[in-house]
Amino acid sequence: MSSESASPSVILPQGTVVGVQLNNGYPQPVNAYLGIPYALPPVGNLRFCRPVKVPHSTNIIVASKYGFAAPGKALLMGGPTVEKSEDCLTANVFQPIEHDTKLPVAIYVHGGAFNRGSASMHDTASMLAWSERPFIAVSFGYRLGALGFLPSTLSKKEGLLNLGLHDQILLFQWVQENIEAFGGDPNNVTLFGLSAGAHSIGHHLLNYDEHRKPLFHRVIIESGSPTSRAVRPYDAKVHEQQFQDFLKEVECPKDLPESEIFPFLRSLPSSIITDAQATVFDKWNPSLQWAFQPVIDGDIISRKPLDAWKSGLWNKVPIMTGFNTNEGTMYVDKTMSRPEQFRSFWHTLLPELSTADLDTIEKLYPDPSTDPKSPYVETRLEHGLGAQYKRIEAAYGHYAYVAPVRQTAEFASCQGVPVYLYHWALARTIVGRANHGDNMYYEAYSNNITTLSKSQQELSGTLHAYITSFITQSDPNAISGRYAQRPEWKPYVPDEPGVLIFGQGNEELIGGDVAPAAEFQADNWAREQTNFWWSKVEISQLA
Repeated sequence: MSSESASPSVILPQGTVVGVQLNNGYPQPVNAYLGIPYALPPVGNLRFCRPVKVPHSTNIIVASKYGFAAPGKALLMGGPTVEKSEDCLTANVFQPIEHDTKLPVAIYVHGGAFNRGSASMHDTASMLAWSERPFIAVSFGYRLGALGFLPSTLSKKEGLLNLGLHDQILLFQWVQENIEAFGGDPNNVTLFGLSAGAHSIGHHLLNYDEHRKPLFHRVIIESGSPTSRAVRPYDAKVHEQQFQDFLKEVECPKDLPESEIFPFLRSLPSSIITDAQATVFDKWNPSLQWAFQPVIDGDIISRKPLDAWKSGLWNKVPIMTGFNTNEGTMYVDKTMSRPEQFRSFWHTLLPELSTADLDTIEKLYPDPSTDPKSPYVETRLEHGLGAQYKRIEAAYGHYAYVAPVRQTAEFASCQGVPVYLYHWALARTIVGRANHGDNMYYEAYSNNITTLSKSQQELSGTLHAYITSFITQSDPNAISGRYAQRPEWKPYVPDEPGVLIFGQGNEELIGGDVAPAAEFQADNWAREQTNFWWSKVEISQLA
């Protein structure tokens, strides 16, 4: 990231923040205040504790580079390399160099399966710089892995569940208290995020308290939902087993009294904690029963997310949400070749599925080894893919992402909330196609996308304009951006569901044809399959 010599500054209760100007070929430079602490470092006696606000101070805070990323697994996506440390609770604020006061605010919640990732993955500065209307953008770090999400009965007893979500809430509160100093309006805040960031936003959406001042006023939930994948009680068998696996890896004495377990964990070198969480995650990763996830805690996630939707007691704000065509490609076994592996995968991931359920899944996703007309016949075997790969990636993507996103659209729109649904279909690579997370690069209007071709630039510019219009105007259609000839994005209507589909038929990046950037059409894709997964969502929320 290149910068100018000027050093913008902002006075906050915690000190004077001195930032840096960024100009990476932007239409105007952006003031960036990077690595501002929003909580005390969660180290030593504050490890495995709820986050603590930073005190008032007259210190000078040098905010010229990103803060540390939370310790976690290696990134699956791009972004600058950032050093890792437990001292990861920092915020980044991006501000137009010429700005008014009371600007809309957008807070980016990064993804990464709650076990990897950082704020720097997202090119937030570019997204702001190229927006037709100004706003203030914020990104931040939160605790990941065991340090942020270590569910167990003991964790509940100690009040230590979902620490990463508590970090996020403290950041939202920090924005409420400080964003006016940057020119932002605390009463005009959008949360946006992808994958685990989207799941997080979904949980905050359902975390309703009529006596609490709202911390946000609209949300963009990308490839995620509060009902995505599994959200089980804190004492679910799988979580208790993963907790014991973690204690074994850190060599916690078996005869240690319960009251001394967390003090023991706080006493360990950081490397032992991070090595142990990586080992446990890797053990459970092949089954996709991921360790270190948010759980039903009776607090932030007060009950089953499905019950929360049905209750009608949630934060009713405008919603933009959507899914990608090939959500499963990043996660499933690319070499899966035998039909019995397909069935076994589902039996392991969701043991509550009945034999009849497993039979239904096999009918919904016809076996390419016995049905030559199956839409899941794999034609990319020369790329090292197994004969069942196309089948398993489709089924997992529908279960984990597409069906839950449609649940958000249905429940929210049925209760009178405006919802804008998208479907990202651009084939970006031969193996991944429209992979989970691909749209992240496009929404920022980053130069690594816009310089690829005119078609990719138009696709990026179109998505960017819809999103920044939603952030600044609460309506994706209000600002046309650089490509005024684009379809109207109509709100989701349950009786006649519609979707804005991006990049459908565009295979330019894998040697094929170009196609229109966006089209609005009926949301019928994979309906039968996702309706089945919708009917089974309850089993992903059981102990």
